[in-house]
Amino acid sequence: MPTPVELRDISWIRGALQTAVALEHSTMPLYCAAMYSLEVQNYPSYNIIRSVLMEEMVHMAIAGNMVAALGGSPDMKGLKPSYPGTGGLPGSVAPDLRLRLAKLSNASLEAFMRLEAPEFLLNARQRACAYPTIGAFYNAVRAAIKRNAGAVERAVRLGGPANQVGGNLGYPTFDKDDPDPVGKLLHGLDIITEQGEGPGAGMVETTLEDFQKEGSHYARFAELRYGRRYLAAEGTAISRETEREFFTGEEIRRPVVVNVLAVPEDGYEAILTLDPRGPEVRKELEGFDDAYTRMLLALDTSWNGPVETWWPSLGAAVTQMDQMRVRSCFNIMRNEIPRAAIDRLAALYPKEYRALERYTDLGQPVFYGPRFINNAT
Repeated sequence: MPTPVELRDISWIRGALQTAVALEHSTMPLYCAAMYSLEVQNYPSYNIIRSVLMEEMVHMAIAGNMVAALGGSPDMKGLKPSYPGTGGLPGSVAPDLRLRLAKLSNASLEAFMRLEAPEFLLNARQRACAYPTIGAFYNAVRAAIKRNAGAVERAVRLGGPANQVGGNLGYPTFDKDDPDPVGKLLHGLDIITEQGEGPGAGMVETTLEDFQKEGSHYARFAELRYGRRYLAAEGTAISRETEREFFTGEEIRRPVVVNVLAVPEDGYEAILTLDPRGPEVRKELEGFDDAYTRMLLALDTSWNGPVETWWPSLGAAVTQMDQMRVRSCFNIMRNEIPRAAIDRLAALYPKEYRALERYTDLGQPVFYGPRFINNAT
């Protein structure tokens, strides 16, 4: 149950922004899993997914800087996204979603489009919850900041123990001497929501000047789902009924994809016990999880370590991100799951089988994928 509006004070805002850190981070493994699954990683599809992923990293950093600006300490090392989880994203956002780590496919793209969807493209059932979209969650934070503008400005002026990470990296930091700290925080929220789902009101293109009408995350995933570039339809507003008409531009050819088995709730444990090469595969999976954990620890140090270490710590995080890609694409996904285990999936995962079947072509050779387990938690 969401906190009543009248109780959303500065403490609530700080907590909501930490939830925003977790929310933005929770999208990244999903997009990474799809991006890693491309056999050749120089297709337009790869670049589209990567562009969204990079912006999600920026959004997490903006949220982290906001937490720090309000006197909090952003928690990166404790992030623990759960897939498929109990539904939705952190903060009870889009609770109808049950997201899975999976290869690039129509099923995953449809899930990504729902994840990034603007509210005007949802049906009545989806809109019925408190936070049907990421934008709805941020609108609640935006309203609380406006309601508590005086307390927010005092908190920024007072400062806190955490660092502002970014500076010259292309996203805002928040200094206690900013002439309009409340306005700058609101602008940070505008960046996040507009890049994600667009400005609303029947639009999926960004309107902020710096973005030069680039497609929202929703539009970019829709381009991949429909296999065509976005092309505005003259005299027609985009809606649930007309959406297909807006993706009729240049063809985007679907790349060759490694047929990764969508990660079951147990992280492949039941399958690994049946795989004669299980110990070797487990070592590869754990190596990826170690790199993922080290990445989160390095990010945590960037915000919460000595100020002079934030830059090298950020560099260490980027190094681990590259390790994650290499370990996934060249190690984990080269391990085929034995056909005997695939034939037993319905018995091994009776509650998940239909979803595994939807995200994976079980009639073809099937491979392992990364699990994104944070060992620090």
